[in-house]
Amino acid sequence: MRKRSAATAAAALLGVCALTGGLIGVAVAAPDQASNGGGKQKAVVATATDSVTHEENERVPEGARWTQHYFPSSDGSKTELHADVLLPEKLPAGKKVPVIMSAGAYFGHSGELEVEEAHAGPSERFQDLIEGADLFDKGYAFVMVDTRGFGGSTGCLDLGGPGDQADVKAAIDWSAKQPWSTGAVGMYGKSFDAYTGLLGNNVKHDALRAVVAQEPIWDLYQQLHSNGVPRPHSVQTPTSYNRIAQLAQLPDEDKRYRTNAAYEKKHPECLALNSFGPSIGDPDDPYWKDHSPARNAKGTDTPLLFTQGTAETNTLPVGMEEFLGNHRGPERAWVGPWDHVRGNERTQDGKLAMGRANWFKETLSFFDEHLKGIDPKTQYPNYAVQDNRGDWRAEKSWPTANRSANLRLGNGSYVDSGAGSRPATAEEGAGRGAGSFFAWSGPLETATRVSGTPRVTMTAEGEGNVMVKLYDVDEDGNAVAFDERVSRLDRDRLDIGLKSTDWTLRAGHRLAVEIGSVRTGDWLDTPSKQKIRISDARLQLPLDDPAEDIATGGDRAPWLDTFIKINAAKLKPGPATFSVPSARERR
Repeated sequence: MRKRSAATAAAALLGVCALTGGLIGVAVAAPDQASNGGGKQKAVVATATDSVTHEENERVPEGARWTQHYFPSSDGSKTELHADVLLPEKLPAGKKVPVIMSAGAYFGHSGELEVEEAHAGPSERFQDLIEGADLFDKGYAFVMVDTRGFGGSTGCLDLGGPGDQADVKAAIDWSAKQPWSTGAVGMYGKSFDAYTGLLGNNVKHDALRAVVAQEPIWDLYQQLHSNGVPRPHSVQTPTSYNRIAQLAQLPDEDKRYRTNAAYEKKHPECLALNSFGPSIGDPDDPYWKDHSPARNAKGTDTPLLFTQGTAETNTLPVGMEEFLGNHRGPERAWVGPWDHVRGNERTQDGKLAMGRANWFKETLSFFDEHLKGIDPKTQYPNYAVQDNRGDWRAEKSWPTANRSANLRLGNGSYVDSGAGSRPATAEEGAGRGAGSFFAWSGPLETATRVSGTPRVTMTAEGEGNVMVKLYDVDEDGNAVAFDERVSRLDRDRLDIGLKSTDWTLRAGHRLAVEIGSVRTGDWLDTPSKQKIRISDARLQLPLDDPAEDIATGGDRAPWLDTFIKINAAKLKPGPATFSVPSARERR
């Protein structure tokens, strides 16, 4: 297989563009104008009955045979789905293998974000999995399904809604019933196709035996909004996926693929509807109820292996704890302070981006156990967790709080000035016109970890916005903001869940809580310029005892140092108004 180092980079870039705000111009040509490699000889293109090997088409992975297939979605909408199937090249006639399947937006033949290929062939998005897990020699099929609106599938793109759920259900069912399939299906993905893996869990299909989801979206509303305040993603995400849905396909594709790929040309309402839904600010709107894997995971039990960066700037750790609370099946995970990366990904200087080795070894062991019934040769921890000190520990579950502390933060006021990322002036930062106020703990007597999802409740008087930030502050006032969330002041009593975190406060450090206007971060707020009065503010803090840690292998995630620098602040400590109890003081 020809190597394209850009494959992983493009996937990461796509995640950034689609979910964190970078809008990159996409050269979208009409299908007949897409590149054909400057007139080079066309490669052989597979059909459902005529398979193609690497020797016939260099885009086919070595050791595989590629075929293409079409089948209906499961919702009766006449949506036709396209799948690329990769089987072991030397699979004997009548031999059956388990299926690893990925479904989503990124498997179009011409490229993930733009037209970047010379001739038709299967996507290389997960070539790293194919090579890293030696997938075909290990006796697996790999199936890539275009969810509606993308690649060779028809229908209006749906960003994880009922249509995508129907597509995932149909893809599982189809993969399980093929003559070369044992009937055991696992799902694999990162970012959007990790999101569809969670949807797969929720459709409760008996054939789905395991899901591996790297940096998924747990709840689309919380990903795009926070309690009525939108992120730029609420505009940029649908815009980016609309662009992907309109990508030109290649001249040597079969007519059926090209016709399906042009679906949006005859149905321009698809793009308009996809842009409208994510802009809805009301979290109780029916649109969002259909786009929350976390809420809809109640009673599900598909074995799940996932990764989640607690320092993510892309697919945030929001809704994660709700999903895990609703999920009843076996769970394994890597959780720690990295950004939007894969388990096997490395930095430019060769360091593992998550700091932990053997991602593909653990992934293959997980699939072997649940798709083939093979007992693991290595006992991996249920949860491998890295905190802000860079230390890895093994946990049976997560979060693992020893106790929950309910801390009184008191009262205060601020002006909803909406300073954004602009540094506050002296007048804004203090006095009657201040944009925020602080509540301070006393110095911690012992190291204590915040593990899980902090919550802040308060009574608010006035119209506008509120931001809550948690700081870890040392003896000299050097601080790191390690958690934040915002809300519209649309009701008197607010209950704000922050992001899930795993952050250890060292002995002697203080916890500072800032409440005020939206002054930093990634938000599209509209400040009221009004004075806001806050009373009876309380912080519910899930606490864990680091002294009980059981170490497991791994190095410090390189992104952690960047995260600390980005979120550093110099604060002037105020008088202590509350105490953070030691997690050793169990209730």
